[in-house]
Amino acid sequence: MALTPMMQQYMETKEQYKDCILLYRLGDFYEMFFDDALIASKVLEITLTGKDCGQPERAPMCGIPYHALDGYLTKLIDHGYKAAICEQVEDPKTAKGIVKREVIRIVTPGTNLSMQSLDESKNNYLMCLFYMDEQFGISVADISTGDYYMTEVDSAKKVFDEINRYMPAEIIYNDYFLMSGLNLEELGEKMQFSVSALDSWYSDEALCVQKIKDHFHVLSLDGLGLSDYSAGTIAAGMLLLYLYETQKNALPQMTRIIPYKTERYMVLDTATRRNLELLETLREKQKRGSLLWVLDKTKTAMGARFLRSCIEQPFVQKEYIERRLESLEELNEDVITRDEIREYLNAIYDLERLMSKISYKSANPRDLIAFKNSLSMIPPIKYLLRNMHTPDLKEIYDNLDNLEDISGLIANAIEDEPPISIKEGGIIKTGYHADVDKYRNAKTEGKQWLADMEQKERENTGIKNLKIKFNKVFGYYLEVTNSYKDLVPESWTRKQTMANAERYITPELKELEDMILGAEEKLFSLEYDLFAMIRDQIGAEVRRIQDTAKALAKIDVYTSLAFVAERNHYVRPSINTKGILSIKGGRHPVVEQMIPNDAFVPNDTYLDEKDHRVSIITGPNMAGKSTYMRQTALIVLMAQMGSFVPAQSADIGICDRIFTRVGASDDLASGQSTFMVEMNEVANILRNATKNSLLILDEIGRGTSTFDGLSIAWAVVEHISDRKILGAKTLFATHYHELTELEGRLSGVNNYCIAVKEQGDDIIFLRKIIQGGADRSYGIQVAKLAGIPSSVIERAKEIALSLSDADIAAKAREIALDEGHAECGNVVKEEKTAETPDDLVIAQIAALDLGRLTPLEAINLLYEYQEEIKKR
Repeated sequence: MALTPMMQQYMETKEQYKDCILLYRLGDFYEMFFDDALIASKVLEITLTGKDCGQPERAPMCGIPYHALDGYLTKLIDHGYKAAICEQVEDPKTAKGIVKREVIRIVTPGTNLSMQSLDESKNNYLMCLFYMDEQFGISVADISTGDYYMTEVDSAKKVFDEINRYMPAEIIYNDYFLMSGLNLEELGEKMQFSVSALDSWYSDEALCVQKIKDHFHVLSLDGLGLSDYSAGTIAAGMLLLYLYETQKNALPQMTRIIPYKTERYMVLDTATRRNLELLETLREKQKRGSLLWVLDKTKTAMGARFLRSCIEQPFVQKEYIERRLESLEELNEDVITRDEIREYLNAIYDLERLMSKISYKSANPRDLIAFKNSLSMIPPIKYLLRNMHTPDLKEIYDNLDNLEDISGLIANAIEDEPPISIKEGGIIKTGYHADVDKYRNAKTEGKQWLADMEQKERENTGIKNLKIKFNKVFGYYLEVTNSYKDLVPESWTRKQTMANAERYITPELKELEDMILGAEEKLFSLEYDLFAMIRDQIGAEVRRIQDTAKALAKIDVYTSLAFVAERNHYVRPSINTKGILSIKGGRHPVVEQMIPNDAFVPNDTYLDEKDHRVSIITGPNMAGKSTYMRQTALIVLMAQMGSFVPAQSADIGICDRIFTRVGASDDLASGQSTFMVEMNEVANILRNATKNSLLILDEIGRGTSTFDGLSIAWAVVEHISDRKILGAKTLFATHYHELTELEGRLSGVNNYCIAVKEQGDDIIFLRKIIQGGADRSYGIQVAKLAGIPSSVIERAKEIALSLSDADIAAKAREIALDEGHAECGNVVKEEKTAETPDDLVIAQIAALDLGRLTPLEAINLLYEYQEEIKKR
């Protein structure tokens, strides 16, 4: 049996969009049929019904109300499906036969515009990758804000770095990309983004170039700055073609493409982002407890997104860092102005995403009122910035457009408290448009107009009992009793004869009738047309509005960072290119916020490219080694993003990358043990770090036997410290206190430990980093603090005595003495093979840098030396 005409139309449309769930508009519902209905009913948890479609069996069917589309759509997208929205494109009242329908948009994870589902503080990126001849083109866009970027790299590893940088919701790629060696399908499952290959025609170079030219209305790519990026241009063109195919509009919100060099930003891999808890905590995946939580005091959604990108993309060029630091300093020199700017920012709407709603013609009247109210905040912000001197703040001032023509248009045209609906009137202000006023008057004052006309005709004709009446057949008419019909003017037209009266109409009455009866419908239609016209007028100014939105986001972030710096007692760091990292009184920006009463213990850090490349840090668990190392990495990152830092003073040598290896857990899904995960991370660091990188390594080799672990840790330190091989600045925390033997034998390696105070069998953590190495790990004492039963603790002490580590320590000293390393790994044989206890203490005292030693550190060291001599 043949399908019904409507189902034929459905099947023809579905054939064009086989890979999508087709949401087919029928009246007030979007319906889904057949397999789509079976899928959607489960995913959306809605009732599955059936519909007669001309075949023996009813077609499976389910539906959702049109006004609830966004919520259901997001649920489908979150489950990995694409959705094609098929709308009625003609008025059912005037349609002849089946109402014409077309797919108006395809929604994918990277093109979802639902304000309900998008996190206002995050960008929703779509990434396009192109691979050919060992070159990788990368393009990224967020259609909800109009951001559009492009670059190219020369290795799969750098592609992976860019994926980590943007964390896209969706990646599309050319089919040849499968030969690149990067498994996107596997990566997508792990990092939770959608992945799909595009047909080969998308990557046709001539087509891609032409699409970019057409979109930006240029004759050459030179003006866009793309001429040096052949692979990147193809990626950008592919992305644009994909968006045109799925969005079915001209993408007016994408007004510029920004090419960039990846070398402009510090590279942060996934492990580093996770371990440093930049955007969310390691375990709970919450913002509270992250660096973003501390720094984010922004007032606008635009500012929140920009701050997130600042944290994820620290600069590696001194000029950009200093410009931002100068701006923060100037804002904190005028706290009243800074705080006043923040007050005005508080009332500003998300202008970037509003522009996308306007571009997609989905903005409602209340959006425009919020827009107008936001624009009213710009003039006072600009006024407050007028006397700022730093380059960035002057640039923000120049880029802030008051947009008074747009706010004036909205103020004059749109009601201050309009409805959400755009088709039920009440949108346009009285006095803006004469016809609106006329129809609105007709709707509210029709009865009075009829009464006035009735009175006028009585006076003109002398018919005292003339009445204007109404019925559904004739509409409005003049009724005259037979006794007065001789007075009826010839210009009146008779419509009906009654037993004792005649009924007439006049052109004037007919006009009034049309006005009264059609007033509401005409009013609603006219208000909608005028609103659409105003919305389009605003849409035509998208570039001006986006420039202003970016400037507002920037000043929001700058005032937020300045405010946080003042409140948390941060200092402006010095920036150097000599590779020196010197921090005095450094604090962990997050931990200090979680500890009451300013109880956080600050610590110093010093690393350089010569004699202080590697710091080996020993001491018990819970003493603060991880916190100390993380705070160093965070202070460097904050400085390079242009923020003030939690320290008494800081001189930061620019790092190209920060690597962290802190803790690990089994990756059961891929069959990897804790130790294998750890070794993978170490391998990544050793292969990709440079001498300008900062390495944070915690407990290397703990996942295997003591001898294997110590051997690996030892070899890693040798590799890192050798300037011919790597020579990176490194903080290396370990429980293998045997590694302290490397100080003085490997060039650039120095020992530090966490100060601990012993009280009998108990210990107190002093949280202070001091020079020297710990000769004990205090594991049993820490176990006692953790609440291990006393019987277990006592037995552990007995076992520890019988399994003394002396043999391991002695062997470590023997290896160190036999392999005494000098600069660049050259072996120097030690003449002296044994030392007295006094000689050892004297050697340690001789190695002290007294100029950098605090009184407390001196007392602690003196105590340690005394105890050592007593024991021996």
